[in-house]
Parts: sequence; C-alpha cells; structure tokens
Amino acid sequence: MDFFATAAKGTEPAVRDELREHRFRGVRADRGGVHFQGAIDEGFRACLELRTASRVLLEIGAFEARGGDALYEGVRALDWTIALSPKRTLAVRASCRSSALTHSQFIAQKTKDAIVDQLRDRQGARPSVDLEDPDVVVSVHLVKDAATIYLDLAGEPLHRRGYRAQAGEAPIKESLAAAMLRLGGWDRERPLVDPMCGSGTIAIEAALWARGVAPGLSRARFGFERWASHDDAAAARMVELRDRARARVRRDGPRVMASDVDPRAVAATLANARNAGVTVETSVRPLRALAPVAPPAHIVTNPPYGERLPADPALLRDLGATFLGLHGHRVTMLAGSPALLHAVPCRSEKELAVWNGAIECRLATFEIP
Repeated sequence: MDFFATAAKGTEPAVRDELREHRFRGVRADRGGVHFQGAIDEGFRACLELRTASRVLLEIGAFEARGGDALYEGVRALDWTIALSPKRTLAVRASCRSSALTHSQFIAQKTKDAIVDQLRDRQGARPSVDLEDPDVVVSVHLVKDAATIYLDLAGEPLHRRGYRAQAGEAPIKESLAAAMLRLGGWDRERPLVDPMCGSGTIAIEAALWARGVAPGLSRARFGFERWASHDDAAAARMVELRDRARARVRRDGPRVMASDVDPRAVAATLANARNAGVTVETSVRPLRALAPVAPPAHIVTNPPYGERLPADPALLRDLGATFLGLHGHRVTMLAGSPALLHAVPCRSEKELAVWNGAIECRLATFEIP
C-alpha cells in the first residue's frame, strides 16, 4: 500500500529522516509530506511512531478529474468497504490547485455523494456525515486535474499528543517542536535548554524523544481503529505494536531544562510535563539570566515573533548579549522575524525555511564560539 505522511511546510526532511530511522520502506520526500510503502500495519505503526508528521494518509485511488462528473465516477469506482459501512460516519476534506475544479467545497460534496451512493446501492443504506467527530476522514487532493483519494489513518491530527492541558499565548504544535529538534541536530545526549519555553512543548518533546516514548502511546485510539475493517485481528496487532513501543522506552535521558520570564508559563510547562510523564527542570527567569551549562547544552527555542507576538526590542538586545556568553553551546532558533537572526552575534551554521502555521520562519542553528 502507498502512504503519505503530511508535514508542515519545510519540515518534510525531518519526516523523511524519521521514517528512515524507523525502517519504513519506499521513503520519498515530496511537497507537503513524505511517501512510504508497506502493508496496512505499517500505516498503523507510522501513526504510533511519527513525531514530526501531521497525518498519515492511505492512498486508495488516483485518476484524472477534469470535471465534476469525472470526479464522481472515479470516486464511486473505488472500494470503500475497507473503512465505511452504513453504521459509520464520514467527513471529506478537499484541496485543489491548478485544476478545472476550483472550489474545494464542491469537490468535497461530489466526493461525498459518490461514496454514499455506492454504499447505498451495495448495502441498502448510506453512512451519515459528521463534520465534528467522524469515524472516517476522506482527503481529496486535486492538482492539475489529477485527483488522489486518501483515507486518513490518524483521524485527529498527530500533533495532538494529549499532554498539553495548558497552552500559552502562541503555542507551537508538538510536531513542529519535534521537527525543530531533529532539524537542529540535537543528538539526544547533550543537555537541552529552552529559555523561552512558553507552555513547554519543545522541552517536553525533547524529553519524550530522548527516552524513546512513541508519541502515539498517549492516544486512546486512532482514526483507523474506527474503520469497518478494523476487526479483532487488527485490534490484536495494535496491542502488539503498542506493547513493543512501551518495551523500548528508556528510564532515563539527558537533562532537559525550561525557563521563562512568565511564572504562568513555567507553571504550565510543569503541569504539561507531568501529564506527559517526563521530567523537565523548570525555573522562572529572564533570558538574560541564562548561564552556561556543563557540559555545553543545545539550546532550542521559539522566541516571540510575528503577527500574534511582535518581537520586543529589549528581547533582541538580550538575545545578543546572552548567546554571546554561551561559549561552546549550540543554539537552534525558530525566527519569524529577520530581526531575531540579526540579533545573534555570529553567523548561522545552517538556515531552513519552515512554516509555523501561516508564518514563514527561518530555523537557524548557531555554534557559539
């Protein structure tokens, strides 16, 4: 089977490397995500293991769709019994680019009509639509009149790990935090510090990754566990996959430290870390009070920036003065403003374009001499 693990724009290399690390086959990066192949159980395993992906999609068909009738007939010709029955609910998500069909809502409606008409003719009843909590999510991608139809194995997005009961003003998604750690080159051995931690997502993701805690272990169930074909044998395979993942968890990891000038943010970090079952050393302190760590740490942080939290001139001054004193440390920073990069008093080792939602950022890594 052909799968596609979706990713935030710019983080595709992190998803690619993660899939390879977990020994998935046929791994190939593409715009918006990474392709891989395997039996259906490999899709199950990807949902359980992947930290940096947003969703895992199973491709069930591809065809030309230059108009509504062609889309309808192509979707209706596919076998939907792998996931759907009249007792299941569904929702359809659609996107389109450079195609004759230009309205995603129309594409979703046509797709839904084709699915429910087929099942009604075959089984005598049709599934219902549930946009809030569907059993089955269908994704339609239409690019240059070529339609690719997917089933969403994840259901709820993979970044929702379940531990973040408290969030700050502009929280970063867990999957993007995990991608920052991987793309920044953290080796899971050096101490990890986030001196502007917000609700602690970067630090918590670091602690989970260092101990080898599969992110899907915190999920009660995935979307595919609500499919019509997910029988007792498939459920037993998921129990085995979860048991294997738990057996790989390490007891200890490197020091992970998080601080913030806001006491409420530090309290949220501590609460979220407890929910995640990891240890994060927390403290309330301004950035300028950050002192060198022995052995030299890797600092990974997401400073305030952008539309929601404009960069503060005082923060820019503190960035330069603080990082200049961290000799031998490595710094990875997600910068939504060029001013943040200019504030660091040395040239970056590498910079990558990464999107945090709709905000184009630079993920920059520095070695402090």
